[in-house]
Amino acid sequence: MLKRRLVRAVTTGAAFAAVIFLGLSVSSRSGRAANDNNGAQDEKLMIQIGLAIAPVNLTMTNKDSDMVGLGSYLVNAVNGCNGCHSDPASLTNPTYTVPGNPYLLSPPDGPFLGHKVVNPAGYLGGGRDFGVFPSPGGSVHIISRNLTPTTKGGLPEGDHTLSDFIKIMRTGADLDGAHPNCSLGTTPPITTNCLLGIAPFNPPGVPPFNGALLQVMPWPEYQDMTDRQLTAIWTYLGAIPCVEGGPGEPSPRCH
Repeated sequence: MLKRRLVRAVTTGAAFAAVIFLGLSVSSRSGRAANDNNGAQDEKLMIQIGLAIAPVNLTMTNKDSDMVGLGSYLVNAVNGCNGCHSDPASLTNPTYTVPGNPYLLSPPDGPFLGHKVVNPAGYLGGGRDFGVFPSPGGSVHIISRNLTPTTKGGLPEGDHTLSDFIKIMRTGADLDGAHPNCSLGTTPPITTNCLLGIAPFNPPGVPPFNGALLQVMPWPEYQDMTDRQLTAIWTYLGAIPCVEGGPGEPSPRCH
């Protein structure tokens, strides 16, 4: 009797599993993925998509292609990094090519041809001006940084390390010290190219911006990403071509 119950339970369970499997299979034909709630499979798809949508040629030497692909997905499909780290107002290197700019009208009224095309010439090269921040004489403009790797002989040179990058993304620390707070309590005093935020420089009604941290950059949102995700972004940034220019960058920076 016990054996009969066990056989019945097993066959019932198998039938239920078959229904679930068939249900998933049928669902997938109507547009739903057959791998719903499968995180590992989702990441594989992200990697494939990331490699497919990278708008520039990638240098894969000594790099994990999966991490490059995942990083590309996070940079290009999730976070939209190029929207800030390129200059849409540039006449020579705009964010998109003219016929590939999805913000423009389509024919017959406009040049957009229906397929977005990121301009590879200035991709992640920085240079977007976000305007004046409270500073002596309005001298400080927040301008997006050049995220492309400086290379010499195919090896990274002068770029932030992975640990530096994770620290930047977790804490917002500006390791370049591009716009410190104005201060008389330092030697020498900091009175130029600095942010108003410390008495006696801070005027009434002006928030005390922290010059030690990146301003505008949405690191408070990115700081909760996993170490693997941040490592993937850093790996991808090391695989893209170098672009000249950017605030505080030497010229030439690409070798």
